[in-house]
Amino acid sequence: MIKVGIVDDHAIVRSGLKQFFSEQVDLRVVGEAASGREAIDLVRTTELDVLVMDLSMPGQSGIDALGMIRAKAPDVGILILSGYPEEHYAMNLIRQGASGYLNKECEPMEIVNAIRTIALGRRYISPAVAELLASQLNRKEGGAPHEQLSEREFQVFLKLAKGETAGDIAKALSLSVKTVSTYRTRLMEKMNLASNSDLTYYALKNKLID
Repeated sequence: MIKVGIVDDHAIVRSGLKQFFSEQVDLRVVGEAASGREAIDLVRTTELDVLVMDLSMPGQSGIDALGMIRAKAPDVGILILSGYPEEHYAMNLIRQGASGYLNKECEPMEIVNAIRTIALGRRYISPAVAELLASQLNRKEGGAPHEQLSEREFQVFLKLAKGETAGDIAKALSLSVKTVSTYRTRLMEKMNLASNSDLTYYALKNKLID
């Protein structure tokens, strides 16, 4: 029996997934969470095989939670189920430790197949993500500027792009303001950008934020 946790801030989505998973003889939903913070608590207190997690949630997002979940539960499979198309986040998050990435517009059965694959200790690479991987290998420059960022730099970049202050970011990520400023300087250099408004423009243009 594969023990599954569901993380999404919409109760209707959690309910729908739970109902669908209950129809599969080998899946059992053993816990739910509505935020990244709750997801961290869930992996700490519940024995899980696979966590199915959304990205956009109030407070601590799935992106913020991913690294902490990986640190606390290195053996738990993490399937990102997001409203964002694969090209926006998939490569970054797989590099940061996600076991797979699916767009919410996929067929429900593909989610089940992904969970089964991940429960075996493998990564689930959908055709869309495989295409991204292939195109990245063919690209000599090594991908878009934001794909060069580390996990922490990417988190800080998204928060700055949304207009959050260094103080807000420091609090949310349990860092000092000085450390956040260091990440900001580093990511600005890597992305060849000069100001926070440049970051916001870049993030909107690449559909990384709404």
